[in-house]
Amino acid sequence: MSDNGVRTALRTLGFDKDVICPHGFRAMGRTILEERLNYRSVLIELQIAHKVKDPMGDTYNRTAFIHERTEMMQTWADYLDSLVAEESTE
Repeated sequence: MSDNGVRTALRTLGFDKDVICPHGFRAMGRTILEERLNYRSVLIELQIAHKVKDPMGDTYNRTAFIHERTEMMQTWADYLDSLVAEESTE
């Protein structure tokens, strides 16, 4: 999905540009995945489609870590669900 698509969805949901932007979600997710959920930065960077700096270069690095990234995204979904559940009990 393009930044414009995400931006349009955010505006439709009522989020003003001064509150959040598409890149803000990426930054927030990256920070929480590493700091709170203890995932390795290489997995996070691959998931958010950033180039991973590799001393061997992209030519030789074809790792995708699909299993680990799938697990990470399920943990992320569970984390978000826990926030919703926490919010509904307040």
